[in-house]
Amino acid sequence: MSEELLDHRGRPRIVVTGMGVKCPAGTDLDAVWATMRAGRSVASPIEFFDASPLEVRFAGQVRDFDPVPYFGPKDVRRQDRVTHLGFAAAADAIAHAGELGADPERCAVVAATGVGGLTTLEENCHIFYEKGPSRVSPFFVPMMMPNATAGVISMHYGFTGPAFCVSTACAAGTNAIGEGARLIRDGTSDVVVAGGTEAFTAVTVAAFARMGALSKRNDDPTAASRPFDVDRDGFVIAEGAAFFVLEPLARALARGAEIHGEIAGYGRNADAYHITAPSPGGAGAARCMQLALEDAGLEPAEIGHINAHGTSTELNDAAEAEAIRKVFGDAAPPVTAPKGVLGHMIGGAGAAEAVISLLALRDRILPPTANLTTIGPGIDLDVVHGEERAISDRPAISNSFGFGGHNASLVLRRVG
Repeated sequence: MSEELLDHRGRPRIVVTGMGVKCPAGTDLDAVWATMRAGRSVASPIEFFDASPLEVRFAGQVRDFDPVPYFGPKDVRRQDRVTHLGFAAAADAIAHAGELGADPERCAVVAATGVGGLTTLEENCHIFYEKGPSRVSPFFVPMMMPNATAGVISMHYGFTGPAFCVSTACAAGTNAIGEGARLIRDGTSDVVVAGGTEAFTAVTVAAFARMGALSKRNDDPTAASRPFDVDRDGFVIAEGAAFFVLEPLARALARGAEIHGEIAGYGRNADAYHITAPSPGGAGAARCMQLALEDAGLEPAEIGHINAHGTSTELNDAAEAEAIRKVFGDAAPPVTAPKGVLGHMIGGAGAAEAVISLLALRDRILPPTANLTTIGPGIDLDVVHGEERAISDRPAISNSFGFGGHNASLVLRRVG
């Protein structure tokens, strides 16, 4: 193996050869990228269930998505919406990657979700209490369990390598990609399908609203998610999924695959501070970014842009801004926050934003942060807003920080 196929630590370089996405901004890469570049929020009144009793009645929803072509009319009824979205995104990524030609025992799946099949859980709880235990679906457990998406992907494609679920709240999608890269680095797998998925229910929306985490702009949903803005008042909950196909650079080149970018570094740690609030001053997030940079063998000055977690909540945006300043100082690169457009896809968020980061590197364009008009106090960053911005092809860092104090960062690099 020639030297350029190895990273600075002599490990195989890990590249992305397939991407798939099903999210509120669109159900294919071109549609998602066009929406992101336009910088327009896609939040809207909830249509998939009766939201009238709820305090918050809008969200980011995946429209124009039919799971039947992916599952068939029979099997689609035996999967939760979280698996519909996740499997479809993974299937698109595998098709995008072309003929893999890999030993099934050397193919792995890492699928993330914050919670799992909540639609199934909620529906069967109603059935149990209203109609009795004998009416609960026999498919309840396999539809609800968080690892269902990983299992369905592995079974459909006959992948008999590791297949497992990562559930680290809002950091899960980023963790899944990073852990997938590690499976290749440590020699366990040759190909990894990795990403995240999430779907929400009425109870989910009610619960996040009761916490005070959601924006309550029912009269103007498209203005609700406003990362780093002085008037931010909470995030917009969203559903969606995104998946990557990962493989060593050497293997991708040998089979003539199109390469969409590189997973150059991965950092993850824990705040060990509070179940929902970030550690003071963003200390955990700062250390996580440093770990990702060290893993990539890069200095902060070599990063060209930052994909912020940027939830549009008061505490998290402020803590992330402090963390970025701690790592990058006065020379912090430009920042963008896709949740202004997408809303917050929880377990699917980090994976979708990694896709967006690679598309930004491909076209050397950073999409604007939607709804940002006046940067909030203490947010001493160059947050791209108003219109898209031309950028260099220097590496990017993509952040995800979750309830429970889970932090994850990826360093992504253009190849070629």
